[in-house]
Parts: sequence; C-alpha cells; structure tokens
Amino acid sequence: MGKFPIIAITSGDAGGIGPEILLKASVREELTESCRPLIIGSWKVLEEAACRLGLPLKMRRARVEDWQPLPQGVATVLDLDNLGPEWVFRGQPCPETGRAAAECILKAVDLALAGEVDAIATAPLNKEGLNLAGYAYPGHTELLAKLTQTTDYAMMMVDGELRVVLVTTHLPLREVSAALSREKILRIVRLASRSLSALFGVARPRIAVAALNPHAGEGGLFGREELDHITPAIEEACSLGVEASGPYPADTLFHPQRSREFHAIVVMYHDQGLIPIKMAAFGDAVNVTLGLPIIRTSVDHGTAYDIVGRGIANPASLLKAVRLAAKMTLHRAG
Repeated sequence: MGKFPIIAITSGDAGGIGPEILLKASVREELTESCRPLIIGSWKVLEEAACRLGLPLKMRRARVEDWQPLPQGVATVLDLDNLGPEWVFRGQPCPETGRAAAECILKAVDLALAGEVDAIATAPLNKEGLNLAGYAYPGHTELLAKLTQTTDYAMMMVDGELRVVLVTTHLPLREVSAALSREKILRIVRLASRSLSALFGVARPRIAVAALNPHAGEGGLFGREELDHITPAIEEACSLGVEASGPYPADTLFHPQRSREFHAIVVMYHDQGLIPIKMAAFGDAVNVTLGLPIIRTSVDHGTAYDIVGRGIANPASLLKAVRLAAKMTLHRAG
C-alpha cells in the first residue's frame, strides 16, 4: 500500500440511489484526494444513470481482464458488464439487481484478499433483492463474513469520535434477550478494543457497555440480562486487560458530554445504537465491519427507492466511507 491506497467501491443496487451517489462522488475532490478509487459495477448502468440525471460521467473505464494500477486523481470503473441499463432506478427489489450487486461484492472481496486493493467501501444494496437473487444473508456484514471465512465480526457505526458497536444486528426485538450471553458480549467488547487500536490508532481504548433494560435492570427488577450476562462479560473483559465499564442505562449514555468519555460504545441491539447515531448524523455516518481480514466500510443508509431518479440523493456518507477506509489502511499499515 502506498501513500494513496486503492479503495474498491462496490456500486450497490442499481435500482436504488447507488448509481447516483457514485456519479456525484466521482466529481468531488474528496473522493480522490486520499485514495485511488476503483468502482466495481456495470459501466452501462452508470452511463444510463448519468444520462437520466444529466450528470457528468467523469470516470475511466477498465476491463476486468487487464485493469492496471490506477492513476491518482481519477475514479476508475472496473466494468463487470453484468447488468443492462434497463434496470437503472427500478425503485424496488429485483433478483437481477440483487445478483449484480452481490457479484460486485464477490469481486471486491477477491481483490482485497489477493492484496490488489487495500480496502472496500460499499454502496447500499437491498436485503430483499439480495435474497431474491439466491444470497440468503441479512445484509453485507454477514455475506462478507462468509466470503472471508470470519466468525468473530461485528458492525460498528462511526460519526467522528462517536463509535457504536452492535452485539446483535438484524434480529427481531423479541429474540434479542435470548441471543445475549456472557461469551458473546465479551467477544464483541474485546473485538471493539482490538479494532480501535488496529484500525483507529487508539492506544488505550475505553469501552462503554450499554445495558439492555431500563435503568440497567434496576438490580434485577426490570430484567436479569445485566446481572447474568452483561456485567460478567465486562468483569471478564477487564480481567483480560480491556478498559471496559458499565452496564450504563442507554437513555443517558448517548448524551454528548457522557459519550465523549469513551472511544466506543457497545450496545445490545440494532436500534439501541443506530437511533442515537442517526439522530446525530443521518446520511453522514459510516458503517464499519470489524473483525474481517480486510478493511470494509459502507454508507449509513439504504437504497432509498422512494427518491430514485430524482437527483436529490446525497453522496456524503459514501465519501466519508471512502475516506475512512483510506485512513484505516494507514493505521493498519503502521
């Protein structure tokens, strides 16, 4: 990896806003000032999206079989030629767009594992479309874990210094309690601590752990998860040298003054962590997958089928995801 790492950017679901945010990002200096972006997708899709939106197509086209190291200052499209222009901005889940999006991920992972790119940043895909295409995963995170044969992984959402790590992700709320255990919480807390050091350059990470129940269970009055699982996990993490504390009631933990005391907050379920971070920075935060042998970031939003083709999609989260991926490659290399 050199001064300007190669970041593979998967183009996401063509029926959503992925093509639009890629086109808008490609004309911003922010995309190329810290890396050499390699967009993986269909040139025909991007060409059609540019035509419909009246946006410039300021990218270089490359073929899969003979693409070369990228010049600085230009975005390059590695054309998989796997989807036609008729699928652009469909605004609904389709097996065709789901398949094409999955193929982009597979290619990006292959390149990353082979060391041909330094990191991956992903545009949004649709979970229903992914499953319609025969990829039975609840999202990017689980698919990437399978492709890289990773068992110890977690989702982190990042907004500047606010970092939230999830113990459970896409799970019905009624199943969360049964999915928690001392071992699982301990694993996530330790993974968060290691990742903060390896990917963010934090020398001594301080980890806050959120309670599951109101008032941290109030001594068992409102639930025993804190007593049976969360507190024992924190205590064991501390015995292993991790600077972890809690469990803290989630309704006060995310107050800006309180959250700044920690380098990351570990939460028990999806909305417990994502509601506060999206209240603070929706469309501006970054999704990071911890534990993979490769660096992967993503946008903090979905395919936004309701606004496709209207020209109002914001590329801010994608640009931040690419910049953060580039920054993390420097920390890992150091």
